[in-house]
Amino acid sequence: MASRYKEVYDSWSADPEGFWRKAANEIDWSRRTDTVFDSEAGTYGHWFPGWETNTCYNCLDRHVERGRPGQPAIIYDSPITGAKRTYTYEELLDHVQAFGALLKDHGVTKGDRVIIYMPMIPEAAMAMLACSRIGAIHSVVFGGFAANELATRIDDAKPKLIIAASCGIEPGRVIAYMPLVHAAIDHATHKPDGCLVLQRDQCRADLVEGRDHDLGVALERAVSEGRKTAPEPMNATDPLYVLYTSGTTGQPKGVVRDTGGHMVALKWSMENFYGVKPGEVFWAASDVGWVVGHSYIVYGPLLHGCTSILFEGKPVGTPDAGTFWRIIAEHQVAALFTAPTAFRAIRKEDPQAKLIAKYEMPQFRALFLAGERADPDTVNWAAEVLKVPVIDHWWQTESGWPMVGNPMGLGLLPIKPGSPTVPLPGYDVQIVDDGGLPLPANTLGNIVIRLPLPPGCLPTLWNADARFRSAYLEEFPGFYKTADAGILDDDGYLSIMSRTDDIINVAGHRLSTGAMEEVLAGHPDVAECAVIGIADQLKGQVPCGFAVLKAGVNREPAEIEKELVQRVRQEIGPVAAFKLAITVDRLPKTRSGKILRATMRQIADSQEYKLPPTIDDPAILDEISEALAQHGILSRS
Repeated sequence: MASRYKEVYDSWSADPEGFWRKAANEIDWSRRTDTVFDSEAGTYGHWFPGWETNTCYNCLDRHVERGRPGQPAIIYDSPITGAKRTYTYEELLDHVQAFGALLKDHGVTKGDRVIIYMPMIPEAAMAMLACSRIGAIHSVVFGGFAANELATRIDDAKPKLIIAASCGIEPGRVIAYMPLVHAAIDHATHKPDGCLVLQRDQCRADLVEGRDHDLGVALERAVSEGRKTAPEPMNATDPLYVLYTSGTTGQPKGVVRDTGGHMVALKWSMENFYGVKPGEVFWAASDVGWVVGHSYIVYGPLLHGCTSILFEGKPVGTPDAGTFWRIIAEHQVAALFTAPTAFRAIRKEDPQAKLIAKYEMPQFRALFLAGERADPDTVNWAAEVLKVPVIDHWWQTESGWPMVGNPMGLGLLPIKPGSPTVPLPGYDVQIVDDGGLPLPANTLGNIVIRLPLPPGCLPTLWNADARFRSAYLEEFPGFYKTADAGILDDDGYLSIMSRTDDIINVAGHRLSTGAMEEVLAGHPDVAECAVIGIADQLKGQVPCGFAVLKAGVNREPAEIEKELVQRVRQEIGPVAAFKLAITVDRLPKTRSGKILRATMRQIADSQEYKLPPTIDDPAILDEISEALAQHGILSRS
């Protein structure tokens, strides 16, 4: 279909408040006012002040009341444990109401905070929805976070209660959660009133008498008794949740998500951006500990009346590189949203995509990629293998929903591999220099967004308005600082080149490590790569590339490294001063798949670094150090 993007974007630009007032009609409100936006409230304004609603009601009750009680709401599929379970909208509502009653039994009331420390199991989503039902503010902490990281979040959020599981399960290992929870509580200044603990058979926890309570037993009893909790009326501006993201000082930033604008934005995005209809199956292959899990495993699909996949597994190794195709075929997934690194992992293990031939996926029509830059090589490979549009899009924990993308629901625009396409309604995206002055098209600069931010974006940081202003608003007055660098081309397409701290300065030339990674990824033997800037006494910084080779490549690494250097010199030029490429077995990543470039840079520069709390395997950092040592590089300073 012909794209309606320009027409819709222009309608937002001409009348932002009218645009969002109309979008708000898709949400059930218990009270509405004439005010859509109050520019005088908060740090930059508040959306829907005086409006009243409840998120859980919009996710569950209204669908049960209006013809979807028997439709699957959540399909839990765990290739790690072999467990599968489907919850209809009616069944999920029964569980969430019972869960809400348990929270009230433990003294949780409207405005209290609850930390959720759980793996990818249905009870994690139930806990989130139960909190939203009774008006509690949840803060999901990624399961397996180290005790000191959890303690900092306990002290910042000051939760009434912690909801946890006894363990998380990764391929080849079981991670006991409760020793981490107990250590965090001991370390924290703030002491929660207690813990609700879901016992998993793979590792049952020792519960502390008087503080820890068996969630599974209590929830099963509450469901069988048919316990109910009414949805608590919430102001649209009340916080729904706090989600912590990394801070430059080491102190995590508590991103606040409000109640009303969040629902309006997510509901709009499900149909207009992702192009899915109520009743269809949507799969975000992420984790509830991250923003993608909040927005597009739990809230977005359920607000829209979709079926959401809750997947406890990995793209490879559970059991093989065909697990994504199995999920799509078995559960009739219409659209998949995952990180580019997942497809790089699949391609590394099965470069010819032979495993896909085992599955029939006629209903599958789109792959969405976000979380880190989608290199053109990965985008093109996925498009060739899947025979569907592969849609890169860009957003952040702070925004809560896509800022830039190719809106499938409005009709796709031409795809330019390497670009997430165009700003979505609500976002006036600009490229400026370090002084805040606008830059011409095709010029690398700071990506900023004109205020006010649209509904769904963070209104502030938890109990830290001043920190919010200094981190996001002060450097470029009148704009939100994304801390990403990129280029807007003549067609208005945005290319995200790197975080601004990944722009390297080589002898006075500002160069994007993302552009170099794009060149390296184009080598036929490379599965994935990362480029960092390391200190150099003469040039300030010089680039260093790391490359992981595809399975089955038997050539000498030194030969491939020479070819990689030559590719960058040919395609970017001698100005890049690219002379060092290193082949490695694997790259250090977070458990969500993001490459830890900053940590790699600190290692190369012989700087002290803090072990990232979300790192998948700390041993990889030693492997990077060894590879640098073998190439005679640990620091050029």
